[in-house]
Amino acid sequence: MIIWLASYPKSGNTLLRSMLSAYFYSKDGNFNFDLLKNIKKFPDFGVFKNLGINISNEIEVIKKYIFVQEEINKRDGNSIRFLKTHGALNDINGYRFTDLRNSLGAIYIVRDPRKVILSYANHSEISIDESLKRVLEMRTIGGKNDFQNQSVTHVGSWSSNYNSWKEFKKVDRYLLIKYEDLVTKPDETFLLVLDFIHKLSKTKLTVDKTKFDKVLETTTFENLQDLEKKNSFPEAIKTSDGKYTTFFKYGKKNTGKNLPTNIKMKLENTLNSEMKELGYLQS
Repeated sequence: MIIWLASYPKSGNTLLRSMLSAYFYSKDGNFNFDLLKNIKKFPDFGVFKNLGINISNEIEVIKKYIFVQEEINKRDGNSIRFLKTHGALNDINGYRFTDLRNSLGAIYIVRDPRKVILSYANHSEISIDESLKRVLEMRTIGGKNDFQNQSVTHVGSWSSNYNSWKEFKKVDRYLLIKYEDLVTKPDETFLLVLDFIHKLSKTKLTVDKTKFDKVLETTTFENLQDLEKKNSFPEAIKTSDGKYTTFFKYGKKNTGKNLPTNIKMKLENTLNSEMKELGYLQS
């Protein structure tokens, strides 16, 4: 059954996937980029194409979301399948993104939108103003005009994406994780994640301490940054001139405090309710 690793882009999904892939798909907890292949994204052209779905027809892909998830669950049997997504949990043209028959639950990774803006600007090679616009508007990523050849993902806005996944909270199958906590207290936060996964799967949590410690050691920002320098990160954006952006660039240096005043105020005013709810702004 599927456990969703959901987030708005540039919010820490890669960090959590790194930790989970090292813990569940390695022998010793030692992380490397190849391990991320065990956690696929959704939607993904490859999976849909292999099932005979016309990937050039966006509506056809959307119509087959549930079908593809059913096929994934049939193949995996009773085992857990983590799927990464930046998609909002909304119906699209009347078709559902997922349902409780195919989903065990969701882990939602959130990040202070003031930090998202800077990271997004670097990742997509756009201005801070354009990054602000994208974070606040309802939008999609990928599609025919995407030179990365990625499937269309209906992301929505930062706030709509965050709020949509609370649907799983209503059925007690939801865990909210802050990117900031993954960075500042990774041991405590990752333990919460593992406990949540075992509760969903109705199994007893027995932590492999040696493996756990190795995961924490090899998924620090500094280690991920070093890995990218030695072995290019496969998920980094390839620009039109054939070069790759630096994926692991700012880390703790990205505090969100150095944004232009007008952009910071626009963001805090528009997302005031959600930022206060998350503790990113004082009530």
